[in-house]
Formats: sequence, structure tokens, C-alpha cells
Amino acid sequence: MKVLFIGDIVGKIGRTTLKGLLPNIVDRYKIDLVIANGENVAGGFGVTDKTAGEILNCGVHVITTGNHIWDKKDSIPYIAKEDRILRPGNYPPGVPGCGSAVHTLSNGIKVGILNISGRVFMSALDCPFRTGKEEIKKLRESTNIIIVDFHAEATSEKIAFGYFVDGEVSAVIGTHTHVQTADEKILPNGTAYITDVGMTGPAVSVIGIEKEQIIERFLLQMPMKFEVAKGEGILSAVVIEIDEKTSKATAIQRLQLKYP
Repeated sequence: MKVLFIGDIVGKIGRTTLKGLLPNIVDRYKIDLVIANGENVAGGFGVTDKTAGEILNCGVHVITTGNHIWDKKDSIPYIAKEDRILRPGNYPPGVPGCGSAVHTLSNGIKVGILNISGRVFMSALDCPFRTGKEEIKKLRESTNIIIVDFHAEATSEKIAFGYFVDGEVSAVIGTHTHVQTADEKILPNGTAYITDVGMTGPAVSVIGIEKEQIIERFLLQMPMKFEVAKGEGILSAVVIEIDEKTSKATAIQRLQLKYP
């Protein structure tokens, strides 16, 4: 089976790029499951029911998120009931929404998806390593094919987590930094890994935001409103091939495609 994991979708440009490119990618690579990080899909910060519905309707099966999941507070009731949208599973008990899900493919194969947030240079949530292990154990009661979105800032934390669960999950895909790394690999025990899958949004930008605004922020150190950049889009993703019998990954390929 083949899984397409799409990097953080940023704003309208990201949504337009996704809709323009996804059908051809699915057809070309014979994709069975599409997962996308959508925590920046609504104006660059957060998720709304409208923007989430837009990307689900264009062929994404499961949306993962991260630290911006609660930026659009009006959407909390929607996130709480929509099981195709995941928030990091290491939020404390009582937080709305789900951190993991089991998706059943058209051929009946079940795939577990887990969303976890790192803590280095991030909010101090519950331990991603301990919580991750617990959630993986629960998912393995339904399926051994498990994809993890590890949403974190520090490369060391992502790499460490990859080795920590190597062989227990099919893939660990890093998100959050919006910059695609060139370290895709199959770890020794069969887990596909990449430190960061990258961003789907404005190609000429600083991680999706107007470059002039970010430069001014660095120069002046003053708070300001950030806006999603305009112009040409770029889609960053990985295609993961998984042996359905062993649940081990056999290949991982990076994609970066421009649109239009």
C-alpha cells in the first residue's frame, strides 16, 4: 500500500495548490491513503470547519495538526466531533478532540494515525515519548500499520522519537518547521522517517508568511500582524510504501511540486 503525507497546508495558496495537484499525485503514485497536516490551513493560523471541509472534500482522508490547532476558537466544537481531524495526543486529559484514529481503506485494510507534539522549544505538554508509546500500544490492538505525525521544532527530538518507536510503527513523519529536510530513510527496524516533510503553501515566503513582514520583525523586534504570502504555490510531501503483511515500510520518496 502507498500513503501520501502532505506537509503543513498554509492558507488559501496552500489549499489551492492542494486541490490543483492532489488528483494527479494520487493517480500517478497509486495512493491508497492521503494524510495532510492542516494546522495552518485557515489564514495561516488554525483550522475552521469550512477550510477543513474544503481539504477533506478534495481527497484528504485524515488531517493532523499541531500547536496552532486552537487558534480559531470558534472551531473547537467542530474539532471535538470531527474524527477525521486529529490534535496532538499528548494534550492533557479532558482536552476536546482525538489524538489518534483508525482509518479503514476501501480494501478493508486498517491504518492507525497518531498525532504527537514535541516539547523542545514548544508548549510543555505531556511527554511525547511516553504518551506516544501508550497510544501506539492502543492502536496496535486494531492494526500494526501506524503512521505518526511528530509535530516538533527540534530535529534532535524528532530523530530520537523515530528511533524510539522504530519497528513499532510504519512511519514517523516530522512536521512544524515548514522546511523540507533531505534525510528521508528507512530506519533499521523498518520505520520510514523524515525529520520534516515541509510545507504546502506560498513558494516565495518565509515559512508561508510574507517575507517582508518577517524580515521587519527580525530587524525591529516589534510585534506585528503576519499575513500569508501570495503568488506561486509549492506542495511538499512524501510517498511511503508499506508492506501490508509485515507493516514495515519498504520505501519513502520526497516530493516538491510547484503550482500552477
